Amino acid sequence: MKELFGGPGKVSGLILRMGQSIFAAASISVMASSHGFSTCTAFCYLIASMGLQFLWSFSLACLDIHALRLKRDLRNYVFLSLLVVGDWVTSILSLAAASSSAGVVVLIVKDTKMCKQSPQLSCHMFQISVALAFISWFFLAISSYVMFWLAASD
Repeated sequence: MKELFGGPGKVSGLILRMGQSIFAAASISVMASSHGFSTCTAFCYLIASMGLQFLWSFSLACLDIHALRLKRDLRNYVFLSLLVVGDWVTSILSLAAASSSAGVVVLIVKDTKMCKQSPQLSCHMFQISVALAFISWFFLAISSYVMFWLAASD
């Protein structure tokens, strides 16, 4: 099997998983602390999707830490296949949630100017949360791409 950046049980893989977890948790906390997020389904979907991504990435980061401490190789075909499916599913859900939330943010900030009419909405917090979700998705996209190539090269 090839040695790729971001593979399971490697320090680079741990860094990618921790980046996914940190940015997903930050997106959740920023969105949940903003006023008025519950009125929009896309924002609730973003929180749910980032919650799933956080759980998936954090559990795999813990597995990477365990493998690094015990110097175990996590690269077998069955495990890589599970990682490929899990990464691609969470990646698609995260991209859909971030994109739909970004569309709503553009609608309320630029198109309808609801943020100027309703100052109680936390529009800047919405924008920050969506940006953090896209960063988290970017790290997940790298991981899913690496897992796909590791599984395909077996």
